[in-house]
Amino acid sequence: MPDDLRLLFVGINPGLVSAATGLHFARRGNRFYPALRDAGLVDSIDPAEASARLSARGVGITNLVARASARADDLTAEELRAGRTRLEALVADREPRVVAVLGVTAYRQAFGELRAQAGRQPADLVKAQLWIAPNPSGLNAHATRESLAADYGQIAAAAGLRLQAFRS
Repeated sequence: MPDDLRLLFVGINPGLVSAATGLHFARRGNRFYPALRDAGLVDSIDPAEASARLSARGVGITNLVARASARADDLTAEELRAGRTRLEALVADREPRVVAVLGVTAYRQAFGELRAQAGRQPADLVKAQLWIAPNPSGLNAHATRESLAADYGQIAAAAGLRLQAFRS
C-alpha cells in the first residue's frame, strides 16, 4: 500500500483467483480495472500492472474480509462486522483521504446501516470521506462497466486524483 494513501478501495473479500494470484480483483471478467481505466484513473487493465500504477498514484486496495471464497454471499454477517473493525483500524493507521467500499449489501451488513445507498455517506470513517459503490464482480448485474467507471471516477476526483482519457 502506498505511503501517501489518498484513496482506499475496499473489496468484500478475495475470490479464489485473487487468493491464488495474490492480486485484488484478478478474476477474468471482473470489471474493476476496466472500469478504472474507463474512468481515467489507470492505463492498464492487467491486475499486476494496474495495481502497481495505482499504488504509485496513492491508491490502495484491501478487503473487508481476508477469507477467500467463490462468492461474497458465502461470508457471514459476523465476518463482515469484524471486517469493519479491522478496516477502521487500518484507516486510523494509514489516514487515507477517501475510503470506498465496493459492495452495497456487504457495507450494509458490516456497518449495520441497512438503508445505506451508494454514494458519499453522511458520516466519515475515522477522518476519511466514506463512499459506497457497486461491487465490480460480473455477478453484480445491477452495475455496468460504464456506471462503475462513472462511480469510481467520482470517488477518485473526491480524493483529489487527476483523471485522464486513455486510448483503447
